[in-house]
Amino acid sequence: MNISATMVKDLRERTGAGMMDCKKALTECDGDEEKAVAWLREKGLSKAAKKAGRSTTEGLITIALAADGKAGAMSEVKCETDFVAKNEELVAMAEGIASKALEMKTGDVAALPAEITDLTALIGKIGENMQVGQLTYMTVSGTGIIGSYVHSNKKLGVLVELTGDASPELAKDIAMQIAATNPICVSPDQVPAETLAQEREIYLSQAKEEGKPAQIAEKIVEGRIRKFYQEVCLVEQAFIKDDKKTIKDLLGKNAAVARFCRFAVGA
Repeated sequence: MNISATMVKDLRERTGAGMMDCKKALTECDGDEEKAVAWLREKGLSKAAKKAGRSTTEGLITIALAADGKAGAMSEVKCETDFVAKNEELVAMAEGIASKALEMKTGDVAALPAEITDLTALIGKIGENMQVGQLTYMTVSGTGIIGSYVHSNKKLGVLVELTGDASPELAKDIAMQIAATNPICVSPDQVPAETLAQEREIYLSQAKEEGKPAQIAEKIVEGRIRKFYQEVCLVEQAFIKDDKKTIKDLLGKNAAVARFCRFAVGA
């Protein structure tokens, strides 16, 4: 089979291997690019393959929202350095992943087309290991809205579903609250039983060490549990823009938080 210069160039851009190695790989694989990629990896000639084991502690979060505010997708793409996380090509690819997930209504990376998630060519070109990390898709059933927030450094992002009579402004405020305070759940009834039991045990032990009688110790524990709820349960938290209000106050009687998802690069 005739191996064209374009075929060699495309394979080189994808793998970062040398021109002659790419031509040989294509020749050995009868011009099949996918098989040629595998051949280069097997021979240890693909730069992308060599970088695959390197740590990816940097990256970026991107969000795509439906025009009507009823759905959203959030993706994480990881890389080795903050400098590369700002690379225009990587940013565009990350945005493409979130957009495709929104279009396909999926939070499963494996369900996306390979050409959307395959970072091999970019790895070969830039010279860093890159990976698609977390992905989520969220939609509203019935009345409500999806709120979102991405921090200015693109390392932290939130999607939140509000039901009922919720405005875009309220949804954004709630998303910012989640980004800033990192709650573990929406409300006290959602705190895992094992987590609550552990907290009670710690507080009871502290009260006993302070020499408190059993009856007083129990009251102290209950008080500290309430404070714990105010720290880790979203609706019990003080609003970051006005600490005289809780998120429950902010939501009022006509809106509620159904769920949320918070991504932090490297977490």
